[in-house]
Amino acid sequence: MKILITGGGGFFGEFLNRILSEEYQVLTLYHKNIGSSNLFNSQYADITDYKLMSKIFDEFKPDIIIHSASLANPILCKKFDSKIVYNINVNSTKNIAVLCDTIGSKLIYISTDLVYAGYRGSMLDENSKLIPASLYAETKLMAEVKIKEAFDNFIILRQTLLFGLSKYNSNNHFQFMFESLKKGNEIKVFTDQFRTPISVLESARVIKELVKKNIKNEIINLGGEERVSRAELAELLCEIAEFDKNLLNKINMSDIPDCVGVKDVSLNTDKLTSFGIKIKSLENSVREVAQNFKSSVD
Repeated sequence: MKILITGGGGFFGEFLNRILSEEYQVLTLYHKNIGSSNLFNSQYADITDYKLMSKIFDEFKPDIIIHSASLANPILCKKFDSKIVYNINVNSTKNIAVLCDTIGSKLIYISTDLVYAGYRGSMLDENSKLIPASLYAETKLMAEVKIKEAFDNFIILRQTLLFGLSKYNSNNHFQFMFESLKKGNEIKVFTDQFRTPISVLESARVIKELVKKNIKNEIINLGGEERVSRAELAELLCEIAEFDKNLLNKINMSDIPDCVGVKDVSLNTDKLTSFGIKIKSLENSVREVAQNFKSSVD
């Protein structure tokens, strides 16, 4: 089986590359950041370049496309012209869906839990109210619509907060917490934002399992089973890595000016488990991430 990965140079892409290449023939695409892509069969690509993407599809002939590339940082998205964000996150996704339909490929699209209304309560299922609170989340939801309009051979994964540690992509909050606490530096953590976080390792493994299953035309929540605040996740990290909990400065989102956040987008993952997929506990996932990182840098 041939799998094409977009966003292969990014944080999540790093782990998709590693996990999927263990079993499948992978071509991973990167743009500005090469990350770990040079360790795998990789190619530079601008996903907004339709002719280039069409050429890649024609030459590689992927059976499955995992589309994780996007302009993903909500704060960064606010700094760009909305047309640029729309072109990257919506138009490119629509074009990829059309290319998938043309050559008969399945699309696994990485969406976000932030498409949900973050004030409607906890453990939201796939039918919960959708009110994206940022330009990033709005364009991810619009991309979902474009995929459904294009064809039906897709899985849309509304993925929750990812955590992990990387040698190549350190621009994620969990890694910031880890490195700051390791140095004995105080960090600020929210007590009033709730998610169902999942490790990048676990999420990549789930996608590997979904690749094997005959599933299409589905929207599925992808996350852990435990609802925690950012502060609780930091406390768990301190317990496992033996960091000082006194370094945690617990704050509310309202303490940060212009904070782009939602109160609660914790996810119900019953639909995911109905396909026979089990998720590791949060404690075991944090422990695995820490051990995996330690072994990779030793």
